[in-house]
Amino acid sequence: MLLWINGPFGGGKTQTAHEIQRRLPGSVICDPEHAGFGLRRTLPPELRGDFQDLASWRQGVVEVLDLALTKHDGVVIAPMTVTNSDYFTETVGRLGELGHDVRHFSLLAQRETVLKRLRERGFGHVLQYVAGKNAGLRRESWAVRQLDHCLERLREPEFAEHLWTDHSTVPKTADRIAVLAGLRLRPNNEGVLRTRLRQVGVGIRHIRFD
Repeated sequence: MLLWINGPFGGGKTQTAHEIQRRLPGSVICDPEHAGFGLRRTLPPELRGDFQDLASWRQGVVEVLDLALTKHDGVVIAPMTVTNSDYFTETVGRLGELGHDVRHFSLLAQRETVLKRLRERGFGHVLQYVAGKNAGLRRESWAVRQLDHCLERLREPEFAEHLWTDHSTVPKTADRIAVLAGLRLRPNNEGVLRTRLRQVGVGIRHIRFD
């Protein structure tokens, strides 16, 4: 089974993917963004646009996820924002056509909720203390520019299943996805502090500098 977790940048995809992977034995995360940034870095700086526009990325994602789903016994989790209908068909849709059990979820939230999460990503709390409330948003300027477009597009029926997360924690969102996908997660026995520290660690490991 493939769990494709869609949503705006800063919407909680990566945190939710890691929460599911932590509590679902045998599951793995295959992040299509890694391939995208790798392709982007091979280009001269002046040619580095949106890597999703590269057919090699879309085809490569299908090839790699098809291999993972065919050869790996557990659930495969792919946290990736895709809002272009054609690209969605070429990736998520194509994997379904290949016979895989694909479960797609869009994590949605109100604009202010996502902006708050963007402020706090990675070293966001430290940046707010040192450089002011909106320091994190300046670091996440690209994500902020894409936010309205993402929220508008992902509300469309083609990007269901929709999960609103404004008042949901990451563990609760993971639980909801598991129920909808017919999966059983291990109980979440972490305390609030340990959960927060682990999530900060995940955020730091996924900071992008290009």
